[in-house]
This record gives sequence, structure tokens and C-alpha cells, in this order.
Amino acid sequence: MMKRRGKFRMIVLVLVVVILLGLGAAIIFTEGERREGRNLPIAVIDFKKLHDGTYIGEYEGGMKKLRANKVQVIVSSGKVTEIKLLEAKNKPSTKFTEELYDRVIKAQSLQVDTVSSATITSKAYLKSVEDALLKAQIN
Repeated sequence: MMKRRGKFRMIVLVLVVVILLGLGAAIIFTEGERREGRNLPIAVIDFKKLHDGTYIGEYEGGMKKLRANKVQVIVSSGKVTEIKLLEAKNKPSTKFTEELYDRVIKAQSLQVDTVSSATITSKAYLKSVEDALLKAQIN
């Protein structure tokens, strides 16, 4: 009985160590990506200089491409009227993207509050909208 208990404790200890090492590796793996995302600048776009049309914007997703995404932005009568997510590596919820894009449309600005508990992902999605809007200023 004592040998069994000792063996069981040893197995539990080994499993705990393996789990902790895995968590540590995951944190180290994503820390650079998170740091980059927190410091990701979002340009101030002059929404008054947008030309009507449909524009595609992309963001490569950062160092490890974890947040790569592609959007379609429609500008009508000089205003952003619709933003649609076309592709996303991390498959965010529809509620997340609708909330973020609604903020942009309502404010007619990229300088909006990010979605709570998704700051880095929000910034990545705003970068693809920024890319589309930069194209809308050129055309």
C-alpha cells in the first residue's frame, strides 16, 4: 500500500511539473507577440478625406501571425458605412467584431475603445481597417 501511494504521488508530481513547464513555454512563446500588440500604433485617419468605394485591408498578424486578418470596408457619401471581416486566423466571435467595427462606424474614427479583455486582438483588427482606409484616401 505504501509503495502504491508513493508511486501515485511521484506520478502526480511529474504531471504537475510537466504542466508548469508547458505553461511557462506558452507564456514565453506569446510574450513577444503580446508586447508587439500592446505597442501597435493605430494611425489617425482623416475620415473627411475618404473616397467612396469598397476597400480591402489586411494586417499580417504580428511576429507569429497569430492575429492575421482581412477586412472589407465600404465608404459611401464620404463615410465608413460597413466593415466586414473576410478572413481571420484566430476566428473571433461575431459579437467581438461587430462591437469593434460598430464603434469605428459610429465614431468615424479608428481612435476608439478596444473591446474589453481583447485589447491586442482589437488593435490587430483595427490595423486591417486602417490599411483599407489608407487606400480609401488615395483613390
